[in-house]
Amino acid sequence: MKFNEFYVGQIFKTKSIKITKENITKFAAEFDPQYMHLDEEKAKQGRFNGIIASGIQTIAVSFKLWVETGSYGNDVIAGTAMNNLKFLKPVYPGDELYTIVEVIAVNEKNNGTGIVTVLLSTYNNKDVKVFEGELSVLINK
Repeated sequence: MKFNEFYVGQIFKTKSIKITKENITKFAAEFDPQYMHLDEEKAKQGRFNGIIASGIQTIAVSFKLWVETGSYGNDVIAGTAMNNLKFLKPVYPGDELYTIVEVIAVNEKNNGTGIVTVLLSTYNNKDVKVFEGELSVLINK
């Protein structure tokens, strides 16, 4: 979609993706090697009662689901900002995540582009919101 096709209040829903223990530990081993993502025994003794996904992984999955809708297509130029990131609930192995995307701002530029800001709200298969964050991208008109 081109910049002009986005409008404030527009809503998109992504498909779902299942998060596995293997996904969690593989991602964490490379990008967030903390015990709550890698060490099942120690994680069971902690506040989450088991391994949870990294918040960084939750952001990446949310973004992947949004991009896979194809809404930006080839008109996107680059991301410009991520703001107000909130990890609301832990993501556990077996959770299936989907994202509701709401366009919250459109700012036209003078150079044939504009900034589209969306609110990503990611939910698990129990419809509990686990993540929320704003994403802004530069996109062609």
